[in-house]
Amino acid sequence: MIKIGTALFEACEELERERGISKEVIISSLCDALVTAYKKHIKQKEVPNVEAILDEQSGEIGVFRTKLVVEDVQDPDLEISLEDAKEIDDEVELEDEVKIEVTPENFGRIAAQSAKQVITQRIREAERKMVLDEFMEKKGTLTTGIIQRIENRNVIVSIGKTDAVMPVKEQIPGEYYKPGNRIRVFVLNVKETSRLPHVIVSHAHAEIVRELFELEVPEIEDGIVEIKSISREAGYRTKIAVVSNDPEVDSVGACIGPRGSRIQTIIGELKNEKIDIVRYSDDPVEYIVNALSPAKILSVDILADDEYSKEAFVIVPDDQLSLAIGRDGQNVRLAHKLTGWKIDIKSKSQAEKMEFAPQPSSQEEISDDVIDDTDDELSEEIREQEEYAIDEEDMAVLEEENEKDVSVSEE
Repeated sequence: MIKIGTALFEACEELERERGISKEVIISSLCDALVTAYKKHIKQKEVPNVEAILDEQSGEIGVFRTKLVVEDVQDPDLEISLEDAKEIDDEVELEDEVKIEVTPENFGRIAAQSAKQVITQRIREAERKMVLDEFMEKKGTLTTGIIQRIENRNVIVSIGKTDAVMPVKEQIPGEYYKPGNRIRVFVLNVKETSRLPHVIVSHAHAEIVRELFELEVPEIEDGIVEIKSISREAGYRTKIAVVSNDPEVDSVGACIGPRGSRIQTIIGELKNEKIDIVRYSDDPVEYIVNALSPAKILSVDILADDEYSKEAFVIVPDDQLSLAIGRDGQNVRLAHKLTGWKIDIKSKSQAEKMEFAPQPSSQEEISDDVIDDTDDELSEEIREQEEYAIDEEDMAVLEEENEKDVSVSEE
C-alpha cells in the first residue's frame, strides 16, 4: 500500500468548494490512474480483475487483483489455490473471490506522475460536463451576464462558469456594448466541444420582451393576461399580441399600466425601442386590423385560409397607405410575423383601378361605427397610449405622403 496521508482529502474538499467537483470524482480518478500506471509498469495493456482501493481511514492506496479460489490452479493470473487463499483470509472457501495486493515496490513516484495527468484530465472533463449540463438546462431561457470584450465584432459575455458568444446578427443594431456592463441575454444554443461548451446568446430575441412584460405586468405572471404572439425587429419596433382570460381585466390597459408607467419602464429597458400592444382576436379580420395599428383600415378580405396558405387583402384610405406599410415595409412585416397571415395592402384608389379586385370572403368593410365602438371600450389612458403609438417615424411617413399629395395637386 502507498501512504498518501490526509492532504489528498483536503485537496478534494477544496476542489469541491471552489469548482463544484465532488470528492468521489477525484478519488475515482486517482484509482483509475493507479490502475493505468500499474498496467504500464508490468507492460500489459489488458490486465483483468485489477482495481485500486483507497482506505480513507488509514490514508493508504494500493492495487489489488481479484482471483477465484479453486482446488487446481489452471491460470495463476485469475485463480488461486485454497491453501494460498487461507493465508489471506482464514474463512475463505472454494469458489470464493479474494483480493490480493499487487502494488509493486517503489511504485509511488510512477503512480504520482500518472495520477497527475489522469486527475487533471478528469477534472477538466468533470468541469466541462457540469457546464454543459448547466447550460443545457438554460437553453431557451434568459440569463444575465457581464460583457467581457469584443472579438471580431462578436460580443463575449461571461455567464457564470463559461463565456458565451453573441454574434453580430444577434446584437441590436446601433447598440454600444461596453465591457463591464451587465446585460440580459437569451441562450440560443449550446454546442458540445472538446473543451468547454460553446454557448450562443442573443440580445435581440423576442423572448427578452416577453420576460420584461412578465416582470412588469403582474396580470401576465398570474396568467390573467396571456401573450399570444410577439414579432420584433430589435432596436426598432416590437408588436405584441395579448388577450385577457378575465372579462373584467383589459389586456391592453394592464400592459400599459397607470399613466403608461409599465410600458414606459419596458421601453426604457429596451433603449427606447417602440412597442405596439395589439389586442388578440380569434377573428382573423379583427386580428389583422389590430396588428396593422396605428393605420386605419377600410376593409379586410380573406383570400385563403387553410393549412397551406393564409392570405388577406387589405384596403386602407389613400393617406394611410404609407403608415400601414411602414418605413421600409416594417409595419406590415411585423404584422405578418405577429398574425401568421400574408397581408397584401392597397390604397382605396389603387384597389379601384385594379382590373380584378378580390371578392370579400370574410368581411366586406369595416365601418366607422365599429371603430368608434372599439374606441369607446378603451379607457382614457389606453387611448392616450394608442395615440402615442403614432410615433415620430410614423408622423414622418404621413408628412411625406401629404407633401407628395400637395405637389401633385399644385402641378
